[in-house]
Amino acid sequence: MRNFVAVLAFLTLGAVFNANAVDEAKPYITSKEVDLSQYLPAPPADDSAQTKAEIAELLAIQAKRTPEEEKAAIADAQENVWRFADVMGAKFDAAKLPKVAALFERVVATEDVVDDHAKKFFHRSRPYMVSDEIHPLLKKSTSGSWPSGHSTLGYLMATVLADMVPEKRNELFARAAVYAENRLVAGFHYRSDTVMSRTGAALIAQKMFEQPEFNTEFDAAKAELRAEMGLK
Repeated sequence: MRNFVAVLAFLTLGAVFNANAVDEAKPYITSKEVDLSQYLPAPPADDSAQTKAEIAELLAIQAKRTPEEEKAAIADAQENVWRFADVMGAKFDAAKLPKVAALFERVVATEDVVDDHAKKFFHRSRPYMVSDEIHPLLKKSTSGSWPSGHSTLGYLMATVLADMVPEKRNELFARAAVYAENRLVAGFHYRSDTVMSRTGAALIAQKMFEQPEFNTEFDAAKAELRAEMGLK
């Protein structure tokens, strides 16, 4: 009986691991296709005049941030495309758009693996690691600050969405800029981290759109989204 229970527990545990493996989104490209460490300049040193100026900017933002701004910055810490619902409208709903959801899960995975390599390469200290006067709104991370992964993802998601719904292109990129700005409000990044993310997002998007698998899933998701939104 003990052996049976042990085997059952092992099989159950294995099933859980297998399910997790199946559910994990596969990136469209990795740092092998786009090595940001080869395209981006090195970040300013922690004791540089630029970093000191950026710390001063963050302290100014921190001093005047309102409860509403803090709430928005915390909400934008979510790394998913549904943060763009305020631009896309009420029909932009994961439950109604499974193909869109699946596509952007892979987009998120793509940004994560590409940016993670660059963060480890550059290893820029987060603002709160340099100054104990910075009080972040979120749980502290020890990963590199350069470039901002959240900001890269925001601009990348805006790029893909803008190709699906060009009618909202300007609003999408404006929202991506707010998504990036909220990393400063949260005390998690320097402005230069977020500026550099624009380059990273453009490079990732360009290479991603060269992948046949991405284009097949993109076309299906685009058709689904435009149909749901009543666009021809």
